[in-house]
Amino acid sequence: MRQPNPKLQLQQAVTHHQAGRFEPAYRLYAQVRRTVPSAFDAWHLGGLAAHQLGRHAEAATLLARALKLMPGSALCAMRLGAAQLALGELEPAESSLRRALELDPAMVEAWEHLSLVQHRRGVLGAALDAATTAAHLRPEQAALHERVGALTAERHGFAAALPLLQTTAQRFPAHAAAWKNLGIALATLHQPEEALLALDRALTLEPGLLAAQLGRGLALQEACRLPEAVAAYEAVLARDPANAEAGSARLLCLNYTEEVSAADLKAAHDAFGRAHDQPGRAGRVSDRTAPRPLRVAFLSPDLRRHAVAAFLEPLLAHLDRAEFEVWLYHDHPVMDEVSARLQTHAARWHHLAGLPPAVVEAAIRRDAPDVLVDLAGHTGINRLPLFARRLAPLQITYLGYPNTTGLAAMDCRLTDALADPEGLTDPFYSERLVRFAPTAWCYQPPADAPPVSPPPCLAESSTGVTFGSFNNPAKLSPGTLRRWAAILAAVPGSRLLLKGHGLDTAGRRSELLTRCAAQSLDPARIDLIGRTPGTSAHLELYRRIDVALDPYPYHGTTTTCEALWMGRPVVTLAGREHRSRVGVSLLTAAGHPEWIAETENDYIGIATALAGDRIRLGVLSAGLRDGLRAGPLLDHAGQARRFGEALRTCWAAAGHA
Repeated sequence: MRQPNPKLQLQQAVTHHQAGRFEPAYRLYAQVRRTVPSAFDAWHLGGLAAHQLGRHAEAATLLARALKLMPGSALCAMRLGAAQLALGELEPAESSLRRALELDPAMVEAWEHLSLVQHRRGVLGAALDAATTAAHLRPEQAALHERVGALTAERHGFAAALPLLQTTAQRFPAHAAAWKNLGIALATLHQPEEALLALDRALTLEPGLLAAQLGRGLALQEACRLPEAVAAYEAVLARDPANAEAGSARLLCLNYTEEVSAADLKAAHDAFGRAHDQPGRAGRVSDRTAPRPLRVAFLSPDLRRHAVAAFLEPLLAHLDRAEFEVWLYHDHPVMDEVSARLQTHAARWHHLAGLPPAVVEAAIRRDAPDVLVDLAGHTGINRLPLFARRLAPLQITYLGYPNTTGLAAMDCRLTDALADPEGLTDPFYSERLVRFAPTAWCYQPPADAPPVSPPPCLAESSTGVTFGSFNNPAKLSPGTLRRWAAILAAVPGSRLLLKGHGLDTAGRRSELLTRCAAQSLDPARIDLIGRTPGTSAHLELYRRIDVALDPYPYHGTTTTCEALWMGRPVVTLAGREHRSRVGVSLLTAAGHPEWIAETENDYIGIATALAGDRIRLGVLSAGLRDGLRAGPLLDHAGQARRFGEALRTCWAAAGHA
């Protein structure tokens, strides 16, 4: 019987391989290896075919053997690194790729794969450097430049990456991912109209690009087009039910809506939990055989100039270090002077921005905190899918989000009995509510806050009372605008001053004024102001209002505290769930429960009565700061003590006392 010709078989294998017929090529390469064990091409190309067929372990074995036969093959070393990367063997992959680059420093594919390895390892600087080198070596390849932009955003933030993303999109106008990245950056930087143009272009080029559809939801949310944003997120979830970013963003949007009941919100959060809970996983209990403080770690994207940090810092500054060891995990590219201050209150600080979930999980499990505190909930950048994997024996959510996480693995939620009256709101949470203090918040007024000024209605030149709200415009629900219309109608000559992201742009101004007119709120009586540079300039604007109005159903938190600190009364409408009871807690803590309305008519009446007594407004303005200083909101040491007691209570209730 005639023996097969190995040379002819190899040629046939290569022909199949080049035509994309990987399976027959793979079989022919194997036949050649059996006949000629020293045939480098059969091992090398056979390994490549195995990799292309998804048989990565076999590919790595074949390519390693090929590299022994020809140690000087940079291409083989690169392909071995790619197979090892596919297996998750990051250190061997890096070693193979660096070997390829020693043999051929200009090998673009090796730099590209090395960038992927470094990103998976969480070494973002090295990942960006490798991607940048690849893009320089092959300047005509759009995907490489797109990756440089994406990595720059992860490492340095969208503001730093924006010029690069704009250049890439303009240079490669047919590359959908470049427009997608640009759109997401613009949406995150509060430029939703420009973002939608970029994202729509991405979807025209690639209609199924899921990340662009997600970005479109973000842009619509930023533009306060909430029903459209919810629909966009739901379209993403229809294709990818476990998409945590779309799931969280949808839940946040639902909180702004009066038409969504507490029961429906709970069901929506429970659905998120079912999609992400990991039953049976447990956080490692760190060694506690020797007496030591309880190790408490806080995970947040907001350990910077942000409202969450303003409420957290006074707690950390006064927490008993003999009882608690504080670790901070910061999950945002921006580091500022607030970050620097917070680091002084921590035994350890980890910067997690841009790191893949697996790297973050491994780092936290290695650190083995006793307690892990989530400060984000379903806002912005969050790591709730990792909390679902139970990274610590005790997991707590606090501060950043006005609702449940929906996660079975989140044990407790810290709150108070006014924001969450016992028996009223408990059914709406998957966590156990721990009502630990008179108010759940601990406010730290900005150091550069200007002095309190008299209400403008007392000035001789005043023509009337000015109401105001500096809340996120997304909170201005139709019902809120309707109530404000009734207040203006009841107070002749009054005006309404609104401040928020984008309200200095024509598109956002027009959109909001149209919504106001639809609720009989006269646009001619409304003044709109956009963002201001710095906290002091922001707080100075309270000189222009007499009475602050809280939105409904999603109350303000920082805005309420700021208005009170600047000497302005705040009128709130109480609801029956946490998102619409924050104002109840804050105003009670400030010593002014009389500004809490139980009905819509009461809300209008309280605001109208305040506007009708200008002398009283002057007296209130002069005394509000002292009242805050005397109450629990500014009792930093007392609140830190109560917070520590709550941590111990939760720890004991979890069976770890």
